[in-house]
Amino acid sequence: MTRSTTRREPGLTLAGIAVCLALAALSPPAAAMATGGTDTVRSLYATLLSTMRNGATLGPRGRYAELDPVVRRVFDIPFMTRLAVGPQWEGVNEAQRQDVVRAFEHYVAAVYAERFDSYSGERLQVTGEQPSSGGTVITSQITKSNGEPVNINYLMRNNGGVWQIADVYLDGTISELATRRSEFAAILRTQGITGLIQTLNAKANTLTAARVEIGAAADVVRR
Repeated sequence: MTRSTTRREPGLTLAGIAVCLALAALSPPAAAMATGGTDTVRSLYATLLSTMRNGATLGPRGRYAELDPVVRRVFDIPFMTRLAVGPQWEGVNEAQRQDVVRAFEHYVAAVYAERFDSYSGERLQVTGEQPSSGGTVITSQITKSNGEPVNINYLMRNNGGVWQIADVYLDGTISELATRRSEFAAILRTQGITGLIQTLNAKANTLTAARVEIGAAADVVRR
């Protein structure tokens, strides 16, 4: 069983999610637009499966390198960051906005790289598409190696003609954005926007550090 389905780092469902989520498998924007985001989610899943199957060879840094450009393409990270920061966004200058968006993207990609680290028969599949007042909802199911299904919904947003993920719902109800907003608010109250940027970057760097690679290699030996 991969850690992607058994372990959660505090502070992330997303990027969600303990199941929370190759480059050649990405579909062109026109196809994604035509299907309301179905192809976008499928391309994410194709990349995750490829990364998992090659996880031990790639290592944390290699997995991050594979996933970072995909996270940047399939997730509307600027939109998600703005909503997660909440009202304080209006008081943040443009340079800080760009920094926190990059830090959040860095964090999301690092968490996916750490969690989707190996493959033992998991199945990731899109199951449907539903209209929503906020855009389109793509329903999906991730089946763990023990056969246990986990339902993940993606709220899609048409961003300049390209459908991107704007929120992720675990079990169809637990909003990634709502979770992020609560966590960010606690950091912003005590450390401000600079503290939030530093916290996200520090967590991401820890996940992709050399010592994590050593730990991952040890896990492979133990399996």
